[in-house]
Amino acid sequence: MVNAYKNAVLENYANFSGRLSVPGYWWYFLANFLIVVILQILGAVSGIFVLLSFVYAIAVLVPGLAAGVRRLHDTGKSGLFLLLGLIPLVGFIILIVLLAGQGQPQVNEYGSPPVA
Repeated sequence: MVNAYKNAVLENYANFSGRLSVPGYWWYFLANFLIVVILQILGAVSGIFVLLSFVYAIAVLVPGLAAGVRRLHDTGKSGLFLLLGLIPLVGFIILIVLLAGQGQPQVNEYGSPPVA
């Protein structure tokens, strides 16, 4: 989980090209989710953690978008499919299905398959 987070946030901060494997994306998602939950719990105790939570959300916005785009590239879809998340309820469900889908095992227009 730490390697997936480090790869998505530190090494590929704003890399919107290439592909990202299913486990790579979901480990990154899980790490982000856990950090946000912890910051929210601590935010109930002290207001400084509310501010820290906001700063963290801004800091991981670009890497989160980049990871989502690279994950969609692995399935052969354009990164613009992330905009489906703006459609209330239905778009979010479709987006989860696309992000959880199996990647293409062969080389596609976005590059060679990621190493799992």
